[in-house]
Amino acid sequence: MATPPQFPEDTGRYPEASRANTALVLGILGVAVLPLLGPFAWVMGNQELKAIDAGRRPPEGRGVAKAGWILGIIGTVLLALGLIFVILLVVAGASVDSSILTET
Repeated sequence: MATPPQFPEDTGRYPEASRANTALVLGILGVAVLPLLGPFAWVMGNQELKAIDAGRRPPEGRGVAKAGWILGIIGTVLLALGLIFVILLVVAGASVDSSILTET
């Protein structure tokens, strides 16, 4: 019976796996689909950049982590603008409703 081929194990030069791709995906989704994911991408991208600087994660993911971080900031700004817009709509709607009630 033949033995299966043996592949060299990854010795793992870095103690932690990269999460740069996750930050990027969250950032893209935060800008394109659901701005609520923006803050998560921002935090995860920032943590990834700090881990890369500390030598715990591979430096090859720096560009991807930076892109996720930037997209997370953009998504967070879009989320904040959306919340401000909704609040303004609610306030404007309440003032219109109250003026209609006082005229009758």
